[in-house]
Amino acid sequence: MTKPLSPSDIHDRYRDQITTQDYSGRVRIDGVQIVDLRRFVEDGGSFCELARFDDKGELVGLPGFRPSQVNASEMLPGTIKAFHLHYNQEDAWFVSPSQRLLVGLKDLREGSPTLNVSMRFVLGDGRAQLLYIPRGVLHGVANVWSDPSTILYFVNQCFDAADPDERRLPWDLMGADFWELQKG
Repeated sequence: MTKPLSPSDIHDRYRDQITTQDYSGRVRIDGVQIVDLRRFVEDGGSFCELARFDDKGELVGLPGFRPSQVNASEMLPGTIKAFHLHYNQEDAWFVSPSQRLLVGLKDLREGSPTLNVSMRFVLGDGRAQLLYIPRGVLHGVANVWSDPSTILYFVNQCFDAADPDERRLPWDLMGADFWELQKG
């Protein structure tokens, strides 16, 4: 058995470039929830229940969230739909496990214990999940891969084109590289 290496055993040309990836748990924005959904896989495909409503019309698993409208948005490769927030609307997003989209969130709520905390993660990609986004949390989504992808989303307010509850901020608010695939 050979002895372990130390940093001095690495050529100095490379020593200063070495980093260690952070595998610790990421801080989650207060109120953001990721609800695992049941997915049944069989020879011919799969079945996933997206939503079940209780007797008050609330989404089971998201107490207090009562959807008024369900939408679907197809995103072609290279599309970035970011950033915006709502003063009144709350969202619950779903991306099929056979597809994937890159999600970006940032807490802009004054007085929130997670003010200015951001999250970046993939939705879909083999997982059946609902992502709940509370009002005041900046959100966006990008398709940085080569196939179209669709996002289904439940909202607690019907869209009103005359008075949309959609407040926009620049797509590159967290840097243009936020939406790029991380290399390495």
